[in-house]
Amino acid sequence: MSVEIGKSAPQFSLKNQDGIEISLKDLKGRWIVLYFYPKDNTPGCTIEACDFSAALPNFRELDAVILGVSPDSVKSHQNFIQKQNITFTLLSDEEKETIKSYDIWKLKKNYGKEYMGVERSTFLIDTEGKIAKIWRKVSVSGHSEEVKQALLDLQKR
Repeated sequence: MSVEIGKSAPQFSLKNQDGIEISLKDLKGRWIVLYFYPKDNTPGCTIEACDFSAALPNFRELDAVILGVSPDSVKSHQNFIQKQNITFTLLSDEEKETIKSYDIWKLKKNYGKEYMGVERSTFLIDTEGKIAKIWRKVSVSGHSEEVKQALLDLQKR
């Protein structure tokens, strides 16, 4: 299944930081900012999570839910939330099933080494469960503001 604007978002059911299962189908009727990041407590991922946390009140005003997804464990998410004061839900995808269904498990290169990892990406899902906007290979700086602006623009249509 290819992930494209206008198509239904791939379904998922993942445990959050409290071990509670969160499913896409349960969020129908709300806008969803579904962002994928490589690893808890790393510099870029921390900046991105803190930026989304700071912007959470603005997203709530737009009736949007923010969900961060990584292959880290529930326990790792608990630590990340506590350490960085993250104010939204993080989902654990240790099996990488959801990550693969969104086609962001990619070959990466770093310091001459090749490995498989999460391509930092964000998907804006509309109230009908369809992909409204996609950001791939996200640059962390200013990203939450860019997502918020896109949400505002889409809601005006």
